[in-house]
Amino acid sequence: MGPEVLAGVLSGLKVPANERVLVGLSTGDDAGVYLLDEKTALVQTLDFISPVVDDPFLFGKIAAANSLSDVYAMGGKPLTAMNILCFPACDVEKEDISAILAGALEKILEAGAALVGGHTVESRELFFGLSVTGTINPEKLFTNRGARPGDLLVLTKPLGAGMVATAVKGGLAKPEHAEKMALSMARLNRLPSESMARHGATAATDVTGFGLAGHALGICRESSVDILINWEKVPMLPGAKEAWQAGLVPAGAYANLSSYAKKIVNERCDSAETSLFACDPQTSGGLLIAIPEEGAKRVLEEIGGEFPESAVIGRVMAGEGLLRIE
Repeated sequence: MGPEVLAGVLSGLKVPANERVLVGLSTGDDAGVYLLDEKTALVQTLDFISPVVDDPFLFGKIAAANSLSDVYAMGGKPLTAMNILCFPACDVEKEDISAILAGALEKILEAGAALVGGHTVESRELFFGLSVTGTINPEKLFTNRGARPGDLLVLTKPLGAGMVATAVKGGLAKPEHAEKMALSMARLNRLPSESMARHGATAATDVTGFGLAGHALGICRESSVDILINWEKVPMLPGAKEAWQAGLVPAGAYANLSSYAKKIVNERCDSAETSLFACDPQTSGGLLIAIPEEGAKRVLEEIGGEFPESAVIGRVMAGEGLLRIE
């Protein structure tokens, strides 16, 4: 569902205030947070996706990493997970279902969480993901709110997954490009989440369906700042530009651009291309972290081995909620 449609649907939902709900619907954050006591809060999220690769085991890993990422974006620790599986019973082999579940379990265990159940539904298309519950110290919670002028912006994974995935679905991606995309998607955001908490991050989100632009604008809105992106510093998956040149652009990128265009100030000569890439929907994308300069340096030092494409891509500025691209 596109951001404008989603906003319209939620606008009519009157949710009563609850003093224990630290993060709910209003701020557009990655997960809900519910206070249990002074030192503990629950982090809750769910996410499921359609296949982005042909290998069922790898798809299970990617879908699980994508779901777990919401907890990591808040600075939380996953505790339990439940499978959410929708599938066409006549068109999917039992072996493939088992492989999807096995791939997901591998990532759940890597995250240090426990698989405690799940739910299956027969449907026309295959979807899979997780409902994840985690914990966090409420004093160490990261949301879209808190970024300050002068903070740098760290992105932990390359962009372009939507473009490359579209090429994969069309059978037009080079095998090495598809492999690079899948490895990036299957990587847990656990390490950068732990690192940003140690080094003074002020705000964080993960870059997923609304693209870099949509999730950066969430920080802009809730922190009452502008964000300036230095596009030359933005890491990109190999094959993404070739997919764009071939017209293999996911519909979600156009929907995102339509929703966010009025908030994007792009002064580059290639503004049409870069704005579209900024709106490319990601699956299991990287964390976008607002953090002071010294903290950004330390985070990149700590995560660089596992996240070699991680980079400082911009900075936070005083402003009125705009995303600026130069």
